[in-house]
Amino acid sequence: MQAVVSICCLLVKKLCGCGLLGVGIWLSVSQGSFATFSPSFPSLSAANMVITIGAIVMVTGFLGCLGAIKEKKCLLLSFFIVLLIILLAELILLILFFVYSDKVSENCKQDLKDGLALYNSDNNIGLRNAWNIIQAEWKCCGVIAYSDWHEALQEKMVPDRCCQEHYQDCGKNSTNMFWNRGCFEKVEEWLDDNKHLLGTIGMVILVVQLLGMAFSMTLFHHIHRTGKKYDA
Repeated sequence: MQAVVSICCLLVKKLCGCGLLGVGIWLSVSQGSFATFSPSFPSLSAANMVITIGAIVMVTGFLGCLGAIKEKKCLLLSFFIVLLIILLAELILLILFFVYSDKVSENCKQDLKDGLALYNSDNNIGLRNAWNIIQAEWKCCGVIAYSDWHEALQEKMVPDRCCQEHYQDCGKNSTNMFWNRGCFEKVEEWLDDNKHLLGTIGMVILVVQLLGMAFSMTLFHHIHRTGKKYDA
């Protein structure tokens, strides 16, 4: 019974990884032009992050499932070690983020501002689409304010999606009304409004990881007690 529960839990983890990987591939294919806001990390897109997370979850889930089904102690131990490394990395990143939150915030703002200068370049369509979508959906303009675009583009204009009344080339008319709040402020506001939801999601992920580690070690010791040889 214990082994069956372990296998079921690890199988769910593997299926979640497959699902995330599938969503990431779908995003990459269907929304390929939606890239990233950051010129320093051009590969840091939503699709790439989902694919990476899905691949990691799927591989670790595969190790756990195979180890549980075949009762291979080395695979269960590998699954435990991988989960432990992921958990430690998450904790370290979280601690560093809170310790250096002000510095991280300032670096993000500067990196986003640097990216504005690439808005009209031909090889950064993804960045342009990303800014157009976020500014239209969240009714914001620029990083801190719409004047960020003036500095980045070296002229008194903003993207059309900054206009409160949107029409073609409305951003070139300085008499138009633009969204007066920066997108970085809107992101911070969204994170603050959803901190309880994000915290709940984080706790669920933590519990799943701890359960995976606990089940793998429980099954590992069960196999060891029954006299199974340590084999691959």
